[in-house]
Amino acid sequence: MTIELGITTFGETTRLEETKESIPHDERIRQLVEEIELADQVGLDSYAIGEHHREDFAVSAPEIILAAGAVKTKNIRLSSAVTILSSIDPVRVYQQYATIDALSNGRAEIMTGRGSFIESFPLFGYDLDDYDALFNEKLAMLLAIREQTNLKWTGRYTQSVDNRPVYPRAIQEDFPVWVATGGNLDSTVRIAEQGLPIVYATIGGNPKAFVKLVSIYKGIGERYGHDLPKMKVAAHSWGWIEKDNQAAIDHYFYPTKQTVDNIAKGRPHWTEMTKEQYLHAVGPDGAMIVGDPKQVAAKIIRLIKELQLDRFMLHLPVGSMPHEAVMTAIRLYGQEVAPLVRQHFAMQ
Repeated sequence: MTIELGITTFGETTRLEETKESIPHDERIRQLVEEIELADQVGLDSYAIGEHHREDFAVSAPEIILAAGAVKTKNIRLSSAVTILSSIDPVRVYQQYATIDALSNGRAEIMTGRGSFIESFPLFGYDLDDYDALFNEKLAMLLAIREQTNLKWTGRYTQSVDNRPVYPRAIQEDFPVWVATGGNLDSTVRIAEQGLPIVYATIGGNPKAFVKLVSIYKGIGERYGHDLPKMKVAAHSWGWIEKDNQAAIDHYFYPTKQTVDNIAKGRPHWTEMTKEQYLHAVGPDGAMIVGDPKQVAAKIIRLIKELQLDRFMLHLPVGSMPHEAVMTAIRLYGQEVAPLVRQHFAMQ
């Protein structure tokens, strides 16, 4: 059994604990390219960058950073996490990622999603009342572009296109388009009906709650007659790795709290993170994967088994950590955690 292991990041720019100052966006973007390069060197399988349009995240155009990473790497797969498809032109999305596919010689992927933040809608002139309709139509359009060079498309929320070619074409014949969800049942059903690979953001509550969703996803795929090996299941969880288990737990609280508290300011149903909540989240039944390499590997193995995952991605870090500490965590992930996980599943 082959398991893919990767990293997701949003390029967070919250305050650092030591200085109480944020990393400038330009500096964080340059750091991300170095982190992609290191993740490739230590043998991780994928690196995915999210799109946001707010001060506490440096990345609004992940495809540009991925393109920079593509020319500095050899093996690692490069993806968005996610592309907010509702507020972007699917033609441009395909063209951008087909270009990354060329630069990387066939290692690009697109991870689409509705996005859990709404800043892109007013920024690009979209109506939040069309939240679901925009995503559904634009995903269908993107898949149509993927399938055929000449696009014939009649749009309601998108432009209509009369038999126009879309170039460049991706190198990969079956260009990967994943769809991410926070665990919504209706989303799981729609993704399964289309036979697309799915990504679950297991960042809240008990990850075991996703077990039923995975079962539904696979069952629908089978009933629809989709190619089940292509219906891959992935998950990403917040996490952090240090040599010392307690040090990892201690150091990760401040940046995680910064991120959660920032999000809580704009969401009535969110509250600021308490130390008690944090300790539960990093505990045995919590959603965060934090600790020394053995502890992290054990928790990843358990999650992969429970959710029948094909790919696991550690969101590293949540909130800002010193760049050298992040680089150390990536080394530990690739050189110590990944071998333990791969060895376990190689014997299955």
